[in-house]
Amino acid sequence: MKLFLCVHGHFYQPPRENPWTNEIEQQPSAAPFHDWNERIFQECYKPNTEAVIVDDTGKVLRRVNNYEYLNFNFGPTLLSWIESKHPNTYAKILEADKKSIVSHKGHGNAIAQVYNHIILPLANKRDKTTQIKWGIKDFEHRFKRKPEGMWLSETACNNATLEVLIEEGIKYTILDPSQAEKIRKIGTNNWEEVIGGRVNPKLPYRYFSKKQFGYIDIFFYDGPLSKNLAFDDVVFDAKRLMDSIDSAKMNNYDEDQLIALAVDGETFGHHKHFTERTISFLLSEYAKTRGYKIVNYGEYLALHEPQFEVMINEGNRGEGTSWSCIHGVGRWKKNCGCHTGGYDGWNQRWRRHLRNALNLLDSKLAVLYEIEGQKYFKNVWDARNDYIDVILTNDTKEFFAKHSVKKLKKAEMQTALYLLEMQKFAMFMFTSCGWFFSDISGIESQKVLEYAKRSIEMGEKVLGISLHDEFLDELEKAKSNKPEYINGKEIFLKINIKS
Repeated sequence: MKLFLCVHGHFYQPPRENPWTNEIEQQPSAAPFHDWNERIFQECYKPNTEAVIVDDTGKVLRRVNNYEYLNFNFGPTLLSWIESKHPNTYAKILEADKKSIVSHKGHGNAIAQVYNHIILPLANKRDKTTQIKWGIKDFEHRFKRKPEGMWLSETACNNATLEVLIEEGIKYTILDPSQAEKIRKIGTNNWEEVIGGRVNPKLPYRYFSKKQFGYIDIFFYDGPLSKNLAFDDVVFDAKRLMDSIDSAKMNNYDEDQLIALAVDGETFGHHKHFTERTISFLLSEYAKTRGYKIVNYGEYLALHEPQFEVMINEGNRGEGTSWSCIHGVGRWKKNCGCHTGGYDGWNQRWRRHLRNALNLLDSKLAVLYEIEGQKYFKNVWDARNDYIDVILTNDTKEFFAKHSVKKLKKAEMQTALYLLEMQKFAMFMFTSCGWFFSDISGIESQKVLEYAKRSIEMGEKVLGISLHDEFLDELEKAKSNKPEYINGKEIFLKINIKS
């Protein structure tokens, strides 16, 4: 029996750029830094490329690039920002993945992520496909290889989401143990119920497609260990953390065991200052002395093909489940009870109306995009799926050669690109952080409304019709807990257009 250890870090920030200027405006709550991207970069993303290991006197013995040891994903919009603003750190992240490929027999530490962190079970099939395709292409552009795995926003998942991952060739994803429902030995008929987090997280599992030939493998991280790492103080001491990990292994067990943890990557340095040092020592040195081999999920899967099939818990009405809402995916669509603070009497009923308003707008934008887009594209949704190539390279020649219905004039190309930008912002307005916190007046909720306003502006400019009416009526129902903000409609109307 061999012991394996895998720690996954989910590194992510929502897109924060002003949709008119493409620059992040000053965010006073991030002081003394200009904005939250910059603050968390200095506290987390950069320190994890140069984490120090010190002796008892505080003398620096060496520096460790933690991304060489962590299984990790970066949100594509965050990594784009790091590339632009901090190219040296960006290069170190990419270099760490290259080194991990050598260390782990051809399997890199980095995996892809859903593009701008929308809750996939709440998205239509079309948006699921684009988000996954964009996440894959962004990964390939940066890491120069195909991703084996993909991180789902908030690990939000249902069967329909897994089907699209299978269609797009993703080998594995990572879920919370509470998201498993039943397992059985592959080739047998006897299902065992494991609902409530009772699935064994030391094994990989296989989910077989219900609609097509194919499958995707699923890792369920160790829930209690991961929560201890994220929320307790065990991460401040390598020995305590290693003891905690060691306590999770199964004694008198003949098979290999994978101890797998998954947390927000911002835990290491931002949420818990200087803990990138703990992780660097634990993964680069200490775990080996306790008999553990450090692996990434891709390497472990290559060595241990799943022997068990899994059915996932689809939640209420098949809408999905997640790692940060005990009510499934309620946090992103209703007043489910999950929140991040506030005062007595606060509620999150505004979430339902924000979701409804954006769904109304998205449906209208989609219809208008199809009608207007067919003047320029052979297939408007294939064109949107490939628009990520233009975003990444700024090269439109090959894109139009592939997708345009005819040779377009310069003005027609500009209109076509404008329509695609409209669709991009229509997806950005569903970024999950808009619903995560306690009030619609928060900067994340205001940001998704900015993206909605930009998509409306672009649609009205091209199509010459109003897109506001039903949208604003529904937003008006999204009451803020802060009297000075009134409701979502008032917040929306106060957004300054900066064209």
